[in-house]
Amino acid sequence: MSLTTRVLIALAAGVGIGLALSEFDADLSRKVAAVVEPVGTLFVNAIRMTVIPLVVSSLIVGVAASGGGGGAIARMGARGVGIFILLLAASGVVGALVAPPVVSRINVSASAVASLRASAAPAGSSLAASANAMQSPAQWLVSLVPSNPFRAAADGAMLPLIVFALVLGLALGSVRVELRERVVTFFRAIAEAMLVLVRWLLVVAPLGVFALALPLVARMGLSAVGALATYVVLVSLAALVFMLLVLYPVAVVAGRVSLRTFARAAAPAQAVAISARSSLAALPAMIDGSRHRLHLPEEVTSFFIPFASATFRVGATLGLTTGAVFIARLYDVPLAGAQIVTIVLTSIITSFSIPGIPGGSIIAMVPVLTSVGLPVEGIGILLGVDTIPDMFRTTANVTGQLAAATVVAQPARATEPAAAVV
Repeated sequence: MSLTTRVLIALAAGVGIGLALSEFDADLSRKVAAVVEPVGTLFVNAIRMTVIPLVVSSLIVGVAASGGGGGAIARMGARGVGIFILLLAASGVVGALVAPPVVSRINVSASAVASLRASAAPAGSSLAASANAMQSPAQWLVSLVPSNPFRAAADGAMLPLIVFALVLGLALGSVRVELRERVVTFFRAIAEAMLVLVRWLLVVAPLGVFALALPLVARMGLSAVGALATYVVLVSLAALVFMLLVLYPVAVVAGRVSLRTFARAAAPAQAVAISARSSLAALPAMIDGSRHRLHLPEEVTSFFIPFASATFRVGATLGLTTGAVFIARLYDVPLAGAQIVTIVLTSIITSFSIPGIPGGSIIAMVPVLTSVGLPVEGIGILLGVDTIPDMFRTTANVTGQLAAATVVAQPARATEPAAAVV
């Protein structure tokens, strides 16, 4: 039985038992929730344990390892990163604009919110204070550069920590090759070890999802089911619309290919993505489509597409932004404009370190949530219903990767015969 099937069964069991308890015996419901909830908390804490070393090490390796390139490949990589950032920003902005008006219609009772916030914030916690503490634009800008990166890591201040990781990676790109390789090897080993831990945690994910879903539904009743259904539909439709209205036009207009040609080239990779839920699994199909249907230059198919597949996930940014806004509504935590901007920026930067595995972006949601003081307990619930949204996010990822490749290929294709451009 696949992990997805086991997680869905655990989610259904948690929802079903939670609903039964909430409808028939409120006192028993609270008692059972109190017993089961620590198991879910352990699962969330275990996920959080891997986040800082995984994100920081992945970013350092990704930035530092790209420092040795030169010539046309370096220019292609730099041009590609610029395109990535533009598309990721567009994806995050779409999520930030679409999600709030939709999730604001979710009806969550005051008693359910109070119970959720109490379970997410133990005695002495500053959840409410951190959610309501407003930073001025100047304070927010200053906070991006940590005076002590170790203190930022201890405090869980992810955005300043990510800035530090990016700067350190850039600095490593300028040191002697032999020294850089030693440091990169060290951080690569940490990243690989954290991925092993994540895989171990995914094995017990059904238990964690059950232990998180049951208390949630026991407290919220039927409103929890409606809220989760809204999230699934919102993320799936948003990813689909973004593909049709942004990614396809980018490929056609900036990449200078016909809509029919691009659609036919992308279709095999999209089929793999929507079934396997992995950008890396769709890589062979993307390379084949770029060579035989789009006729992109060899340096694009051999270097840029694998590079994009490993680093560029436009659907993840949309999902991270939407998921953060949804969790804020679930726990009734108001988000100010500066916090929305922080969510979008953190989602953009964090997306570069998301592993190309099913459900990878849900794990990466932890730094996005902590960047604005939202309870990370919500990711356990989203993990349980993530199968369908992940299918659409991954499809958007590979579509964006192929669209970016068509744009990056333009300078190289300009010197080729016109017949080579389809």
